[in-house]
Amino acid sequence: MHTFIKKFIVSNGKRVIVGLSGGVDSSVAAYLLQQQGYEVTGVTMSLWNGEYTSTGKHACYGPDEKEEIREARELAAILRIPYHVFDCSDRYKQLILENFRQEYLSGRTPNPCVKCNQLIKFGMLPELATHEGIGFEYFATGHYARVEFNAVSGRYLLKKGLDTKKDQSYFIFRLDQGQLSKALFPLGELTKQQVRELAAGIDLPLSDKEESQDFYSGNYQELLGVDDFPGDIVNLKGAILGAHKGIWNYTIGQRKGLGVAWTEPLYVISLDTIRNRVIVGTREEVMGSEFIVNDLNWIAIEHLEQPMEVKARIRSAQKEADAIVEPYLNGSVKVTFHQPNDGITPGQSAVFYQDDLVIGGGTILSV
Repeated sequence: MHTFIKKFIVSNGKRVIVGLSGGVDSSVAAYLLQQQGYEVTGVTMSLWNGEYTSTGKHACYGPDEKEEIREARELAAILRIPYHVFDCSDRYKQLILENFRQEYLSGRTPNPCVKCNQLIKFGMLPELATHEGIGFEYFATGHYARVEFNAVSGRYLLKKGLDTKKDQSYFIFRLDQGQLSKALFPLGELTKQQVRELAAGIDLPLSDKEESQDFYSGNYQELLGVDDFPGDIVNLKGAILGAHKGIWNYTIGQRKGLGVAWTEPLYVISLDTIRNRVIVGTREEVMGSEFIVNDLNWIAIEHLEQPMEVKARIRSAQKEADAIVEPYLNGSVKVTFHQPNDGITPGQSAVFYQDDLVIGGGTILSV
C-alpha cells in the first residue's frame, strides 16, 4: 500500500454516498473512504436528455454520458459497492441550462459548473438518494478541496486542496453550511500524481482517462436556441471595425477569433445587447480595477461588516489577485484590485480567499 494513504485508514462505520463519474478522481475517493471504514454507495446523476447536438469529448453534459455511466458501474463492481443512477435531466434543464441561456442572451457570461454543484450535484442528487431510501450521513466527491469545522465560529470552512494546480474550491464556493457539514473530499490532501499512482496501484482501469474540460462540447447557438443576428463590432469611440453574427459568440476578455484587423491586439470589452454590438479595445482598455458582486455566499463569515483584504479570483483558470472587498448597496459588495486586472466579466464568479481559506464569493454584477 502506498505510504501516502496510510494515514487515512481508520474505522468509523459511517455511511457515505460518493458521486461517481467513471473517472479516476471519484473512483479513488470511493476507495479511500472504504479504507477509512465507511460503508460506501456509488451514485451518479444523469443529465443528458439528447435534445442538442454535441461532440461529447468528456463534457459533463453530452451524449457520452452513457459510456461514463457504464464505466462508473464497472468501477463500482470492482470496488464491490452498491451503485445507483438518478435522472436529474429535467431539473438540470430548468435550473442550469435555462439560466445559462438567459445569462448569455443578456450579454453576461455564466458559470454553469458552479451552479450545478450547488443545486444538482450537492443538492438534487443527495435528495434523490434519500428519497430512494439510501441511508447515508455524508456525501463525497472527487473534488480537490478540504472542509474543516471551526469550533470558535461554529462554522464549516472550505479550504483549497493541497495540490494548488488542481484546487477546485472555486467551483464549490456556493455550498452552504448544511451542504458543507455533510461533505467529504478525500482527495483534498493528495496531489493529482498521487491519485493517479494510487489508481494504477489498485488496478483501477481508468487511471489515465482524459478529464472533463467543459460542461458542454457542441453548438452553443443550438443550445441557446437562437438564429444568426448580425451586428457591428466597434471600438470605444463607436467606430465600426467589423461585423459579428451574434453577440453570444463572444465573451469579455476574448482576443482570438474576433475577425478584426488592427495595429495591435484587440479584446472584447463589453457586449451591448440593446444595440447588438460587440465593443472591443486594446489591452490597456480592457483592464479594470473595480467591480460589483452580488448573489453572495459567505462561508468563513456570516456576512461582511467592514472592508476586508482578500485575494480575489474572477476566473477558474486565473490566479487570485490582491484586492479589498467592502459592503456596498443592497447586500452587494464592491471589489477593488490593487493592480488593474483583465477579464472582469459580468456573470462570472468572484471568489475571495485568505491564504487557503475561502471567505466567500458571488456573481460579478457590473464593472
